Amino acid sequence: MKYMLLLYAAPDKEPAYGTPEFDDMMEAFAATSETFKNDGVLVGGEGLQDVETATSLRIKAGKVEIMDGPFAETREHLGGYYVVDVADLDSALKYAEMIPIAHFGTVEIRPLLDYDPADG
Repeated sequence: MKYMLLLYAAPDKEPAYGTPEFDDMMEAFAATSETFKNDGVLVGGEGLQDVETATSLRIKAGKVEIMDGPFAETREHLGGYYVVDVADLDSALKYAEMIPIAHFGTVEIRPLLDYDPADG
């Protein structure tokens, strides 16, 4: 089953760029990605540019509305994701625990929809 691991953190909780703590975090992300690859569970994943670069779109009453920035007002921002293919939620949770952001943010684990269950 495929799961998306969504990485959220409050910017003021993240290690500051250029600090040893930031370098340690990035090394931990590289190690996490390597573990996911070596275990054969990594489908994909990327970091996202800062929330200020976001554009949101919605359609209300047939009219397209485009807004700068994310729609949701939250302290934590979506900063990246992994997609893993594992046996079950317990396995997805095991991999989510490895992600460095879990120490100062949140990892949301969401199963992906399977639009063709007969295909699997």
